[in-house]
Amino acid sequence: MVASDQRQANITLRYARRMIELNPVLAERCHIFADRLYVPETDSLLLPVPAEPGALHGHDPALLVVDELHVVTEDVWTAVTSAAGKRPESLTLAISTPATSPDCVMWSLVEHGRAGDDPAFYFEEYGAPEGWATDDRDAWKVANPALACVDPFLAEDGIEAVRRTLREPVFWQLRLGQWVTGAGAWLPWGVWADCADPSRVVPDQERIVLAFDGSASGDSTALVGCTVENPHLFVVGLWENPGDPRWRVPRGEVDHAVALAFDRWDVAELACDPWGWLSEIEQWARRHGESRVLEWNTANAQRMAPATDRLYQAVAAGTVTHDGDHQFAAHIAHCVAKRTPLGDLVSKDKRGSPRKIDLAVAAIVALDRAAYWAEQSVPQMFVFDM
Repeated sequence: MVASDQRQANITLRYARRMIELNPVLAERCHIFADRLYVPETDSLLLPVPAEPGALHGHDPALLVVDELHVVTEDVWTAVTSAAGKRPESLTLAISTPATSPDCVMWSLVEHGRAGDDPAFYFEEYGAPEGWATDDRDAWKVANPALACVDPFLAEDGIEAVRRTLREPVFWQLRLGQWVTGAGAWLPWGVWADCADPSRVVPDQERIVLAFDGSASGDSTALVGCTVENPHLFVVGLWENPGDPRWRVPRGEVDHAVALAFDRWDVAELACDPWGWLSEIEQWARRHGESRVLEWNTANAQRMAPATDRLYQAVAAGTVTHDGDHQFAAHIAHCVAKRTPLGDLVSKDKRGSPRKIDLAVAAIVALDRAAYWAEQSVPQMFVFDM
């Protein structure tokens, strides 16, 4: 049996050991060891192992059970499938609640199972239909066979207690078996779409700020604008890796896009994340004026957390609009909230994820700097005491 880690493997073995000890028939047949269970009559061995590629090679299982498939990596699944299949009727059984992202092994297997065209692949899915209320107990039974069986071993009062304390997307995922990509999302579902105003075109020479979030090599690079008055966010440029490991950011194209933006609009400021682009930032400062080009380190939580909160509040309150660009929406949707003592930050759903968030990061910076310049343009009033 494959568990998520060594600790979970030990817990699994401890439960199995306890079940055997409570059953006289099983206790008579099975020999219990510290790290495994053995049945002499059939020369069978139950061995829990952690989900680590190195621990999975070299086995010859008749039955391989993979628990919590949603956290299994590609390397682990490759090791699992290479270990299975050495016997004529070997079987691999994977069990899990849905993942929070489609970028995982489990989702590819779910899609394969839903297609229903592989006779060697059995797929069973339990999930409440979308749209059912979270307090609908019939939905609970659809998603949890342990509630609907003759001898239920899941308590409804326990589910009700969890429902009252979990965020709704998380409850849908963990208790109702739904694929909810927003379970850890930074913005509530639908609020970004509600702020879209694709009909608004930023006219030439309008006062704006630009925000730049660049990649040093093969990731994604974004340039976002924001109007100073009546803030409106719009994509100026996006350079994204199409999946080629040899791809590099076309720095010449990025430089040209920055130059065109300064020519077209009245750019109060270009705020740049400096990592990997210091030489270009120095060049932009010389070309457009040092007072108009600012280094803005997005890794600085003391600066980034308040800026992140500013965009969150503006979107939630509907005080900012955006151009409705579909890539913009995707980058926003990919953001998950990372809790820190200084406030929420945005991050990818996991380290190395192909789900990009660079346009979202640039938007956070752009709105923050636009707010600063909007404050500078407010006329100052002085009262003289005569």
